[in-house]
Amino acid sequence: MRMTVVGGSRGTGAQVVRIAAEAGHQVTCLSRNGAPAPIGGVSYLTGDALNAEVAQAAVSGADAVVVSVGGATGSDRHRAEVTRSIIAAMRDAGVRRLIVHSSLGVGDSMQLMPAPARVFAKAVLGRALADHAEQEAAVADSGLDWTVVRPGGLSDDPATGAYVAQETAEGRPMKSRIPRADVAAYIVGILDDPATLGRALAMGTP
Repeated sequence: MRMTVVGGSRGTGAQVVRIAAEAGHQVTCLSRNGAPAPIGGVSYLTGDALNAEVAQAAVSGADAVVVSVGGATGSDRHRAEVTRSIIAAMRDAGVRRLIVHSSLGVGDSMQLMPAPARVFAKAVLGRALADHAEQEAAVADSGLDWTVVRPGGLSDDPATGAYVAQETAEGRPMKSRIPRADVAAYIVGILDDPATLGRALAMGTP
């Protein structure tokens, strides 16, 4: 599969790039920062996804697009703005499959967090969660074949292969801490999974 990862130079996005390349996918990585440690066979684009021409170049020819971007200095809405730019480029290019890395605590997924974590999230992560909420609204209105992934607190621990991915209504018990590598592996694993379309899936560990 030909796939584009927006925000693939660090964090979970970098793990998606690595795992997808190892699985044999043709990967294009778009990042404002370039590639600190390039992976063989991966195409790297350095540029701002808010630029329409850059976004179009990144998604052109892709079968799927993964958006995994963080916040930016001077903007409380960077995730939402980047996601809208990529959605517009995908529509123009006729690319339909979109997976967006959001966060546990957005929307109804706050119910899946322990009470102390909810207090922390509201007090400390309020702006980031509001950005993610706006991002998710843009995705839901995109008309694309989308999936939103909402992991809890991310760690750089090795992948365990043991995780929970669920809609809030399922209500299965889970811990909100999860390795980035597990989140990335899940994202790559659902690239062509129709059962995940139109769903926002919280992620944690058993």
